[in-house]
Amino acid sequence: MSGCRHLVLLLGDQLDAQSSALKDIDPAQDVVLMVEAEQESTHVRSHKLRTALFLSAMRHFAQELRERGLQVHYRSLDRENDATLAAGLQAALATFQPRAVIGVEPGDLRVRAAIEAALTPGLPLDWREDTHFLCSIPRFARWAGRSKTLRMENFYRKMRQAFGVLMEGEEPAGGQWNFDADNRKGFGKAGPQGLPAPRVYVQDEITQDVLRLVDQRFADHPGDVARFNWPVTRAQALVALEDFIAHRLPHFGAHQDAMWTGMPFGWHALISSALNLKLLNPREVIAAAEQAWRERDLELASVEGFIRQVLGWREFIRGVYFLDMPGLADANHFDHHQPLPSWYWTGQTRMNCMRQSLTQTLETGYAHHIQRLMVTGMFGVLAQIEPQQLCDWYLGVYVDAVEWVELPNTAGMALFANGGRFTSKPYVASGAYIKRMSNYCQGCSYSPEQRTGPQACPMTNLYWYFLDTHREAFERNPRTALMAKNLARLDEAERQAIGEQARISLNDLDNL
Repeated sequence: MSGCRHLVLLLGDQLDAQSSALKDIDPAQDVVLMVEAEQESTHVRSHKLRTALFLSAMRHFAQELRERGLQVHYRSLDRENDATLAAGLQAALATFQPRAVIGVEPGDLRVRAAIEAALTPGLPLDWREDTHFLCSIPRFARWAGRSKTLRMENFYRKMRQAFGVLMEGEEPAGGQWNFDADNRKGFGKAGPQGLPAPRVYVQDEITQDVLRLVDQRFADHPGDVARFNWPVTRAQALVALEDFIAHRLPHFGAHQDAMWTGMPFGWHALISSALNLKLLNPREVIAAAEQAWRERDLELASVEGFIRQVLGWREFIRGVYFLDMPGLADANHFDHHQPLPSWYWTGQTRMNCMRQSLTQTLETGYAHHIQRLMVTGMFGVLAQIEPQQLCDWYLGVYVDAVEWVELPNTAGMALFANGGRFTSKPYVASGAYIKRMSNYCQGCSYSPEQRTGPQACPMTNLYWYFLDTHREAFERNPRTALMAKNLARLDEAERQAIGEQARISLNDLDNL
């Protein structure tokens, strides 16, 4: 087709059959464009499973659009071989000569800038609202106003009220908004019991072709395509949601923060990748969880804790991204500049908590929120790693990572790089926290109780050094004042010994 009406650009994380870009499409006049671009797997070193997930889901979605009778121009890496998204777009513009380009606002401002720069001067571009989300970007900006600090809990309550979720009239179900205090249990010595087996998804010819392509094209990237097991179609995503609601939601809450050797998934939902690709809609996810609570008398703490992640945190973090960019990408509150240790890419460290979390990540492309926040992220703060390097690592290694959700979570929450814009304190703790929430400390080369000496846990030693370095700030903050008081109990000689050992570790992070 030459001289089409609209070229409708759909990105790899916009696989939404109800997309606003498709609402008025005319198969006789319009063409859908989808582009596989090498740069999207190399601008950060992308895990093979992450790349495979995006490409397989994109190809399946293109097939579904064709079955709906739409004209789809799909540019694949093993055929058109586009180096960048912009190159693929420009080639399509030359072929179809559209009168306008339509797209949904991207969740990555880098991608948006590249698209806008690639357009022919004067060609109209219609960015449409991403109606997948419950809270639009303008609505979030109005809620935030000019506040210097933002708190998810306040936003979450407004969303519960606005959408009538887990409400009994004007009051929250169960008489309180948040049951987080009930959802912090460890497993005890017995470890996890009755773990549900993860769902296994059949790999059709499309997925198998993608896995071969990724294995060959990105041979030096982390990951093993033989371990691929993520939903890539709307039908599979619905199965994933149903499986979680039926088998894991009832026990999700109590141990959602717990970690254990050989337990990569626990009772977690495993639907974040499907949500972020837009194969699932958050409205149906929230409704399914609430319906299960009302019909099956599930623990409210579990259901509320899960819904809070989707209706509260996920929507909140997207609003923060668009409100605070581009400054968020360069934020470095603590002025940290240590390089990322090489073992983040191998898992080969003597710290067992890091080895377990990293090995799991590199094998599966997945880690749950506490492994990300209180192990790999917390070490990043304590070891003074430059935030941008760690943010790039998170974006590359996790299958559910898209910049709008990854960057605020990493820079803002895990690393406190924005100085507490939406978190009231840095998320730091000693090895004692990891010992309480996991069995990772068993058999480790280090002892979580020891602050100094040859067996001193780097998490513990660097935690106390971090407290000492930022003591005045911790004293001023009511949420961290107790930490500062604990530091004051150490005599000068021990504080000096902590500092000396910390400096040795910081000068040789690759060998921890």
